[in-house]
Amino acid sequence: MAGLYGTQININALVKLLLMKEKMITWETVLAFCMRGNLLPDNRIEKNKEAWREQLTEKQYRITREKGTEPPHLGALCGIFKAGTYHCVCCNTPLFDATIKYNSTSGWPSFTQPIKMNAIQYHKDTSFGMIRVEVLCNTCDAHLGHVFPDGPQPSGLRYCINSEAMLLKTNKNN
Repeated sequence: MAGLYGTQININALVKLLLMKEKMITWETVLAFCMRGNLLPDNRIEKNKEAWREQLTEKQYRITREKGTEPPHLGALCGIFKAGTYHCVCCNTPLFDATIKYNSTSGWPSFTQPIKMNAIQYHKDTSFGMIRVEVLCNTCDAHLGHVFPDGPQPSGLRYCINSEAMLLKTNKNN
């Protein structure tokens, strides 16, 4: 079966991989989630638009609830490489460990893996005349950014995430 970017997908192999609870998400896994559905989150948080508007800044709301994007290289978390955990700005769900953040020079904070297999949900995004994979917080559906298959090995993934969609909680030792 052909998938996004012309990648050949063996669905049976992907199902087997997921059932084995493989610890690393690959591009094939991302495409399977896009086509077959995402893993269930540990919990769900749902609020109406008014509640999100009260909780978030204008920028945070535009990016997370209206699928916006911050300008490249201007996000507060782009150049920060402190130890800690990146959490969803909307619901405080842990999303990424700082140890897998890297400088992709893309202009947005970049990561190679989520903190847990079910922390992120994946959706095909055809906006702006291109095909991409949108990533959202699996707990509250906040738009985070996109994932691409051009990251470093071993996963080969680049999660390109808006700074306004995350909070960095640093370790107390640093």
